[in-house]
Amino acid sequence: MRDLIVFGEDFGGLPSSTQHLVRHLSKTHKVLWVNSIGLRQPKLCAKDIKRALNKLFGRNNAHAQNMSNATDAPNITVINLRTIPAPKSQLTRQVAKHLMLSQLKPVMKQIGITDPILWTSLPTAVDLCGHLGESSVVYYCGDDFDALAGVDHDTVKAHEHDLIDKANLIFSASNKLMTKFPACKAQLLPHGVDLELFSTPAPRALDLPTGHRPIAGFYGSLSKWLDYDLLDTVAKNLPEWDFVFIGPNELPTLQLPSYNNVYYLGPKAHSELPRYSQHWDVSLLPFVDNEQIRACSPLKLMEYLAAQTPIISTPFPALNTYQGYVSTVNNAEEMVHTLQKKRDLKLIPSDVVQQESWQQRGKFVNWMLELL
Repeated sequence: MRDLIVFGEDFGGLPSSTQHLVRHLSKTHKVLWVNSIGLRQPKLCAKDIKRALNKLFGRNNAHAQNMSNATDAPNITVINLRTIPAPKSQLTRQVAKHLMLSQLKPVMKQIGITDPILWTSLPTAVDLCGHLGESSVVYYCGDDFDALAGVDHDTVKAHEHDLIDKANLIFSASNKLMTKFPACKAQLLPHGVDLELFSTPAPRALDLPTGHRPIAGFYGSLSKWLDYDLLDTVAKNLPEWDFVFIGPNELPTLQLPSYNNVYYLGPKAHSELPRYSQHWDVSLLPFVDNEQIRACSPLKLMEYLAAQTPIISTPFPALNTYQGYVSTVNNAEEMVHTLQKKRDLKLIPSDVVQQESWQQRGKFVNWMLELL
């Protein structure tokens, strides 16, 4: 089995699809995980200046910093690189490349990484292709970077164009993303789910509202992809319901409605989420209709299905496969009406995502890597 060098997000936070897959692959592959090298250049604000300094000095904000041979993933070594986030000009791209190579190669030698597969979920790693002694390049595309918020779109698009050309294999998380890539090297790889975590009964979280009222809940990033106008109307018109939101706020200010029946509980560890989603009455996917959502395949959809709690969602393409198990609404009025008729909500069978586990996805990816 060949070793892997993986460029992804900061390891140890809320796990992305890349972390789920690589944790499975690490059972048979030695992995060198490179924490996020960035998708945009910093702006002149305190948050971005801190972020830029962290990248320059090789620090990150994940829970597992500078981890080597972690006890829960013994075959994964995690490193932080000093780099220039999302370099734009040819000069800065060259500087960033040489800066990263000077740090990566000694670590590769130290831990015995040889003839690796270079796996990247970030287009900004493309300039390292061909310089790490890799046998193959895999691009795992889980997002539409053209529409993703917080990205230098033109810069990342240029990097992605080069990466598509250099990649031997491209995994795409959705059918919409598949249209961006040459059919001869692209393979659909929908998101999976941690079945054991989300289907095993978990105790109720202590900070869920206890007013003996029905609860509609959402977990995930509170960003521009949520329909805050819809949520405001729904919460205002259903004072007999409680609305719970979990996750990091990615906007300058919290945009959630400020009514007494709206609760923001902040971020929670991934392992704690079933203690919420199994015990509220309805899981919500209240997305706006934009390019990012049309291309997305949200992990939380699979996790909601595994928890078997009824789901109400605004429409987006990734829902099509599970349309029979989700109540779809087009506006606030329809969501209010659907919540009022809670007893009529669709029940989710226990086996609906039985074949969609990360273990199954990992086995498929492992097979594809062996064909390279």
